[in-house]
Amino acid sequence: PLIERHVTIACVSNEVGGDLIGNARWLGWPVRELLALARPQSGADMVLSQSSDGWTAGTPLEALTDNRDAILAVGMNGEPLPLEHGFPVRMIVPGLYGYVSATKWLTELRVTRFAADEGYWTPRGWSDHGPIKTSSRIDVPRTGRRVGAGMVRFGGVAWAQHTGIGKVELRVNRGPWQVAGLAPGISLDTWYQWQLGIELTPGQYEVQVRATDLNGEPQAEDRRPPAPDGATGFHTIRVDVNP
Repeated sequence: PLIERHVTIACVSNEVGGDLIGNARWLGWPVRELLALARPQSGADMVLSQSSDGWTAGTPLEALTDNRDAILAVGMNGEPLPLEHGFPVRMIVPGLYGYVSATKWLTELRVTRFAADEGYWTPRGWSDHGPIKTSSRIDVPRTGRRVGAGMVRFGGVAWAQHTGIGKVELRVNRGPWQVAGLAPGISLDTWYQWQLGIELTPGQYEVQVRATDLNGEPQAEDRRPPAPDGATGFHTIRVDVNP
């Protein structure tokens, strides 16, 4: 039977604070049911998926057979899967960057081993497993925005797919961390919205955000680029507060 799941998917090329990430409601068939029919042999640890244009992705077999509900999606947000999002069928695997999981226009699945096959991006210097890193983002106000003195409202999203967000915090000018209000998540595999009001007097401020997952693991502070396995660091904005 078809199942429906809310899942946030992210591109590994997403910079800290970037917008190469999105949330949707996906309808599809569980991949684990198909693989149960295929009966993978002992030693198999990867599924190589191929698109109609020849693009490939190598997905850990475990991520397709555990309880995260990886699906072969045929619908999106209550509608048939749009062509630009992979019609007639695409892969959706919670917790993995798209380059190792989100094959669009799917034509083939091959059970294999990482030692024997590679997806398109792996020989080009990207890591082979691609778990999405815990991250957070400030959406309002935008960096460089001028706001009035008094209570300034900050808001954004945070994600720790397949684990869930336990806490989001902000700090101003490298001061103490302040805990933000966190909206209930739709599922462990989607982003969580957060908000916090901070009283600010006139001046210039640097504001940073960090997230901690439900296992108590904070996101990485060290600022690193997307390659080879996803960007890390605290999203930082600068705000000018007028009298």
